[in-house]
Amino acid sequence: MNRATLARQMLLRREELSPVAALERVVALQAQLARPPFIGLWSRIEGFRREDLVRAVGKRLVVRGTMMRATLHLLSRRDYLALRPVLQPALSKGAISVLGSRADGHAFDEVVAAARECFEERPRTFAALRDHMKKLFPKLDERAIGYVVRLGLPLIQTPGAAAPWAYPGVADFAVAESWLGARLKEGDRPHALALRYFAAFGPASVQDLQAWAGIAAASVVEELRPRLRTFRDERGKELFDVKEGPLPAEDEEAPVRFLPEFDNVLLGYSERARIISDEHRRLIFTKNLLVPATFLVDGFVAGKWVVERKRNAARLLVRSFGTLAKRTREALAEEGERLLQFIEADAATRSVVFAKASA
Repeated sequence: MNRATLARQMLLRREELSPVAALERVVALQAQLARPPFIGLWSRIEGFRREDLVRAVGKRLVVRGTMMRATLHLLSRRDYLALRPVLQPALSKGAISVLGSRADGHAFDEVVAAARECFEERPRTFAALRDHMKKLFPKLDERAIGYVVRLGLPLIQTPGAAAPWAYPGVADFAVAESWLGARLKEGDRPHALALRYFAAFGPASVQDLQAWAGIAAASVVEELRPRLRTFRDERGKELFDVKEGPLPAEDEEAPVRFLPEFDNVLLGYSERARIISDEHRRLIFTKNLLVPATFLVDGFVAGKWVVERKRNAARLLVRSFGTLAKRTREALAEEGERLLQFIEADAATRSVVFAKASA
């Protein structure tokens, strides 16, 4: 399963694809922060350049919006238009259930409609939206307004011309259909989304699909069963896969790879043993819900990394969970130097430093 996952996620070898095609291959990349998807694509695309993705964002071929698990993702324009409606029922249900009594009698649809009118006037920040909405719904608290709108109204985060990673830290949002000049698709069931998931993450279980998409999926997978092949993992759990999905040999060599914060392979499954051990998972998934940047050795998470910048000097600090073999350290140092060149191209000096990860 590890090698299959790496192959589907383009981590077994870099692929010669455009950013749009690569994003569609993996469906989307989580993007709470602007920089991580750039690093995720750098680790997956042969010869990837920052400007390649910036240009695609500028042409509105790639967008950033709330998608799976009610989190920001970077994905193609085409997939946003097709997949956001599939997720909308679950997103709306989640917003209403979390709000509970804080909605204070105001209809969910009223808030979403008022927010749409506000964003249709011009793209604006959520701070500006809240100031506007408080006048209309004075009894509804600001957190309730923001949560309802983020999940209930399909919005696109607008890029910034001077932002090095395409999007500024505080960005404006626009109504998706207006920004893209196209209507969201209607009436699609989640079956196509499930097939896309198994192609990008399979073989995987129903629970894996549900954890990734944030939707109930058991009946969907059962209806798709004739179109899928099935397996059993070592614990006997049934796994599903598209029939043409690659299944590399378990002894195929896996190169070292640096992954950004919130990378797909760490968040695409309910059961994560295929990519990280239970012991190391406790060092990655903490109560603050932040998922740090990690690196892979022989296909599995072997530690964390961070880039430190002081004036004109950039340093990549690689913190391993255990002792690294000399050959592995050399491979990580070589790959790390390339990563630093990508992230900190204007640094006068760059270095890779190894240390032991703290518990």
